[in-house]
Amino acid sequence: MISLVRGLPKLGSIKPTPGLILHGTVTDFFDTLGIGSFATSTTIYRATKWVKDALIPGTLNAGHTMSTLAQAFIYTQVVEVDAITLVGMIVAAVFGSWVGAGLVSKWPTQRIQLGMGLCLAGAALLTIAQAAGKIPGGGEAIGLTGVKLGIALFGNFVLGVLMTIGIGLYGPCLLLVSMLGMNPAAGFPIMMGSCAFLMPFASDRFIRLGKVDPRAVVGNIIGGLPAVLVAALIVKSLPLTALRWLVAIVVAYTAVTLILSARRKTEEPAVA
Repeated sequence: MISLVRGLPKLGSIKPTPGLILHGTVTDFFDTLGIGSFATSTTIYRATKWVKDALIPGTLNAGHTMSTLAQAFIYTQVVEVDAITLVGMIVAAVFGSWVGAGLVSKWPTQRIQLGMGLCLAGAALLTIAQAAGKIPGGGEAIGLTGVKLGIALFGNFVLGVLMTIGIGLYGPCLLLVSMLGMNPAAGFPIMMGSCAFLMPFASDRFIRLGKVDPRAVVGNIIGGLPAVLVAALIVKSLPLTALRWLVAIVVAYTAVTLILSARRKTEEPAVA
């Protein structure tokens, strides 16, 4: 949090446009209800050109940090989950994000575009599976032990790394715990707690290296925090199937454009 306050002003103007604030409101509202914010934010940033491709991963992590902290606080209060499973998966995700941020912050734009494109393609497929009702229903367990816990820890470590590329943790984490036999409801504090702890660590590294858009980060904080409270405490749930199909289509399109952009930059030296 110190890096947000001290580091952002050093990177340029922190005064957000109304569009950036509205973006934070919309993405974090649906994020709280389980849609996820990284894929939709990436799509919006690229369509509007508000954020350069090279700055998107860092901006996603820094911009959604405060909203995710609020989500985690709310859901860990109301949903029962085994403490060892919760803490273990959070620590694994944090370590993954620390490793990932150190790598991604040094990547050239072309590699970031390709990485985000491939990850978004996976996110689109996962969203389609959710919309089609193909995600495993899970079991009744509120915690994991033994081999299953080990798989969960390794899986969340990988998801922590992928968070720094720009793929959200929510959907994959929910799929992971469901496949391991946990109650999907117990996945909410795990996935939100994981993000709440890993994002500040990743954000700090991105900010120190100047790999964020300060206006977009502040806009997300201003618009996102009230949206989280409205979604979690007032709305609580909505029929989201149609929205998931729409998100899947838009995210798939964005994935294709990112991959094509990276491919064009690969071919440019050969043409010149």
